[in-house]
Amino acid sequence: MSERKSDPQRADDERAFFGRRKGHKLRQHQADLVENLLPHLALDISGEAPADVREIFDPAADELRLEIGFGGGEHLAAEAQHFPNTGFIGCEPYINGMAKVLAQIEANNIGNIRLFAGDAAELLAWLPKDSLSRLDLIHPDPWPKRRHWKRRFVQDKTIAAMSRVIKRGGEFRFVCDIDDYCAWTLSHMTRSPDFVWLAERADDFRLPWDGYTMTRYGRKAAREGRKAAYLRFRRV
Repeated sequence: MSERKSDPQRADDERAFFGRRKGHKLRQHQADLVENLLPHLALDISGEAPADVREIFDPAADELRLEIGFGGGEHLAAEAQHFPNTGFIGCEPYINGMAKVLAQIEANNIGNIRLFAGDAAELLAWLPKDSLSRLDLIHPDPWPKRRHWKRRFVQDKTIAAMSRVIKRGGEFRFVCDIDDYCAWTLSHMTRSPDFVWLAERADDFRLPWDGYTMTRYGRKAAREGRKAAYLRFRRV
């Protein structure tokens, strides 16, 4: 059997966006959901996006939101249930997280979520201009080592991609319990002419926004004494 030749550049690019793809072995029901339910909810970006991307939902959604790296899906599932007329896209290449959100979708009969198990940069490139009312990035991998900072999601290039797809008045929301990554994000976002930081007082970033659903990771960080920052940026 011949070995498949690897592309070092592609491998590095994938690590930059994905980190780990698979962790613990899926339980049988989780595996069944990935095999049988995920294909019905998976977003296909192989072709051109519809002119009105809200039409990927039936009936068409009133507006569209994206959560990148949704982890166990607690926040994504809660938001979808709170806003049934909004369409949600969840992007998560980590298969265990995908299985967890599928279980919540099945248990709560959630119909306004579509899922993408691939490269967030490709998804942003596929989405039409001004198609999102909001984009959430909650507790992303901080890539703490300096040599790995280029793998952080928040970069000038991705901010430009976000500014293309988030409509004026829409928001980018970022939650993180790693001080260095919070400072990094503030530095990158505030130098963009397309976004304005919405904090007017300390509690605006020290406390979760109204209606925020704490994730399992967020609760763990709090138990371990790490305080998260809740950053909101408006597209101008």
